[in-house]
Amino acid sequence: MKSKAKSGAKAKAVNAEARELSVGEVARRAGVAVSAIHFYESKGLINSCRNAGNQRRYSPGVLRYLAIVKVAQRVGISLEEIREVLGTYDYGRKMCATQWKASASKWRDSLDQRIETLLRLRNEIDGCIGCGCLSLKCCPLRNPDDVLGKEGPGARILERPSKT
Repeated sequence: MKSKAKSGAKAKAVNAEARELSVGEVARRAGVAVSAIHFYESKGLINSCRNAGNQRRYSPGVLRYLAIVKVAQRVGISLEEIREVLGTYDYGRKMCATQWKASASKWRDSLDQRIETLLRLRNEIDGCIGCGCLSLKCCPLRNPDDVLGKEGPGARILERPSKT
């Protein structure tokens, strides 16, 4: 009787190990480089465990997390924002549609702000391109005596609220 229980436990361990993915398998299935997998792990976006041979192993749920990371990065979400959202879920389990909807809604306001900034930038660039004056006297981007540098770091003109 003990041998059956022992072999049953061993079979479960083998089945669990068979479901785990190597870093190469994860990279291939997710469409990213192995170095990206290691990078995402170092940033706390995904986790792995080690097998008896000290090789990294990932649960199949990591593929969903990587898909979310790729989509979020594509639309400009920072890794920090991604980690904050993914950190609220039980790692290793697949995220359901309700969880994804909640995560995506957290990013919506941030995306709306980015879209507004990009539209304003596009419109200002169109104005400069359409103007054609190349004048340093009336261009809104002109910065005589580095006045904007005294306001602080960054793109000061772009960070100002729009005049609507």
